[in-house]
Amino acid sequence: MYIHGDMIIGRQSVRGAAGVVHAVDPARHATLEPAFGLASGAELAAACALAEQAFDSYRALPLERRAAFLEAIAARILDIGPALIERAGLESGLPQLRLEGERMRTVNQLRLFAKVVRDGHFLGAALDSALPERTPPRPDLRLRKIPLGPVAVFGASNFPLAFSVAGGDTASALAAGCPVVVKAHNAHLGTSELVARAVQQAAIDCDMPEGVFSMLIGEGRTIGAELVAHPAIKAVGFTGSRQGGLSLMRIAAGRPEPIPVYAEMSSINPFFLLPGALEGGAAKLGQGFVDSLTLGVGQFCTNPGLVIGLEGEALNAFSVAAAEALQQKASGTMLTPGIHQAYVEAIERRSAISGLQLLARGAAADSEGPACAAQPALYGCDAATFLATPALEEEIFGPAAVMVRCRDEAELLAMAEHVEGQLTATVHATAADNRLAGALLPLLERKAGRILFNGFPTGVEVSHAMVHGGPFPATSDSRTTSVGATAIDRFLRPVCYQAVPAELLPEALRDDNPLGLARVVDGVLKTVG
Repeated sequence: MYIHGDMIIGRQSVRGAAGVVHAVDPARHATLEPAFGLASGAELAAACALAEQAFDSYRALPLERRAAFLEAIAARILDIGPALIERAGLESGLPQLRLEGERMRTVNQLRLFAKVVRDGHFLGAALDSALPERTPPRPDLRLRKIPLGPVAVFGASNFPLAFSVAGGDTASALAAGCPVVVKAHNAHLGTSELVARAVQQAAIDCDMPEGVFSMLIGEGRTIGAELVAHPAIKAVGFTGSRQGGLSLMRIAAGRPEPIPVYAEMSSINPFFLLPGALEGGAAKLGQGFVDSLTLGVGQFCTNPGLVIGLEGEALNAFSVAAAEALQQKASGTMLTPGIHQAYVEAIERRSAISGLQLLARGAAADSEGPACAAQPALYGCDAATFLATPALEEEIFGPAAVMVRCRDEAELLAMAEHVEGQLTATVHATAADNRLAGALLPLLERKAGRILFNGFPTGVEVSHAMVHGGPFPATSDSRTTSVGATAIDRFLRPVCYQAVPAELLPEALRDDNPLGLARVVDGVLKTVG
């Protein structure tokens, strides 16, 4: 498979007519070939029109064909082979092993949603029998969920595969029965073209309706905005900055027909250290925390950017261990020159905050090191300073964190009450901490989508029980997740069928249950077999 600098619109490879853009190697700050054509308004309209035309025929396909399509995409991605990892490494600065793992996560997401489709539970089928003798009579009522319509997906900067062209948003939208128009991230254009061609080939092989998938290239403030505003688009999946997510939400809300934007935006992922866990375990926790903080050069959405503990010798021991571990961490290549510049500027602003102390820096990059190298940083302050300084709550996208010392348990709980909505909240505790942990847990349930005990937040399992979401500003809708089987729910809506003739009912709601679904019948869950 070769990289040509093309977009994918349905079954066609199209050279964008609105100018050109290049991907950049962040390690060398060097332009990569080829040049990629930027989409014009006409090309965007063509992709959206095809998606709209494909919607009813795609959603009507048997579930087995939809599932097979998802599995075919996974197979075609694997068929690309080493070329995909090589190009993704050039465009992101990420190491080979990380990218190989991310490729398998991408493939496994697609396979998980194939299973979800085959199971059919996502349809939420429910039947309430007619009660003609009741006063008032009840008609025959049946419910299932149907897809919303074409979905716009924005590729993320930090996961060139798993949150990109064929990542979780695309997989869950296709699984729901929604055609997808992807806006590729300009940081990894070659990677995006390779994966888009794999999706396109899978669609052809599986005889999917043309328009079930397209990929556009363009600037977010133009093509991205126009994509969200297009009347054919019925929902949006986005992972990125708070500023970017809020901008898309405003556009979607201002349409004649407002649509949902499922945006993952900002999280500092508080990391609580309770006294029992620190006693005798401070050194190990310090090393583990730093490993999590610097994983992927701190460019994970679940990066632990805020540490909270009770002041005293045990927390001091943790601080010393973390500082020593951080000083051994080399500066790593960030994903793009723009992300690197934003990190440098954020560190400069943080260093000027009164009451904040620099506890440790990682090893500085030498002159022969990567061009976009980020030096890790750990700061410290007391709870009063944090609570009075809104700037300390801002996410720094990179390997930087603040450790907050609390005078007592009341102040620690006040910190938990104060923080904004988060993707994750981590608690390190032993049985001796159960009283305090029990008081902390209800607060964290209101603040985070995933609560971890005695672990580290970086690393998100793709499974049925996973939640990768949370209250604003972690996401735009705290009721949803962008990772895990229930991510499909974002792109579905319920429809009730009242007294519809039996011969017109969808298969999921017919009396003979030809799909073999588990259904709620007159309030009772009826399983098959």
